[in-house]
Amino acid sequence: MKTASFGAVNRAAAGAAGASSGGKTVMITGVSKGLGRALALELAKRGHTIIGCSRAQDKLNSLQSELSSDHNNHHLLLIADVRSNSSVEELARAVIEKKGVPDIIVNNAGTINRNNKIWEVPEEEFDAVIDTNVKGIANVLRHFIPLMLPKKQGIIVNFSSGWGRSGAALVAPYCASKWAVEGLTRSVAKELPDGMAVIALNPGVIHTEMLQSCFGTSASIYQAPDAWAPKAATMILNLTVADNGASLTV
Repeated sequence: MKTASFGAVNRAAAGAAGASSGGKTVMITGVSKGLGRALALELAKRGHTIIGCSRAQDKLNSLQSELSSDHNNHHLLLIADVRSNSSVEELARAVIEKKGVPDIIVNNAGTINRNNKIWEVPEEEFDAVIDTNVKGIANVLRHFIPLMLPKKQGIIVNFSSGWGRSGAALVAPYCASKWAVEGLTRSVAKELPDGMAVIALNPGVIHTEMLQSCFGTSASIYQAPDAWAPKAATMILNLTVADNGASLTV
């Protein structure tokens, strides 16, 4: 089993320059804020085509304006709710019709419970975490892997967490969901044909709304998403089939 070191970056000293020489189509879920938004902007800056989805139309409109500021209108942003199988099915249909099969899929959409002991977490809050963080990824895999199979090409990145490899009080639902992402990823890796790969990626500790939910004001001591995005983008662009089933960390 591969663990948290990332050999692919060492294989590509050129990093961003080398990866952007051949433009890729990258689909990112939860693209309207936080890590998803920062990653989309960074990849677009390097010349890659972004397909993004979110539940928030206003935030998608804002991102679209920023992505189009360089007069490049080839990106595609769509409303979708990864928690809904039918919504992801419609998303897959629209993506294949308008952009074809993505080269890379980043399952970034996620949520966290409010700090609480497990017996004090309301049922609907626990369900929201599992439905987004676990079922959301499963829905994307269900509808996008079949699109990748004919050419046996494609890289899928499932965002995990340090709390998908350890435990922490007051965020048990979130920890459970990210442990599930790790297990799901390792299992799916064994099901994919040669030429494809799925990776569990811990993005690290970044100052996002989710971190603020856990850490409060102390979240501000951690790096901002736009400072994180360049390294994350380079890692993701340089993933290969040799990384299939790996658990990596930015």
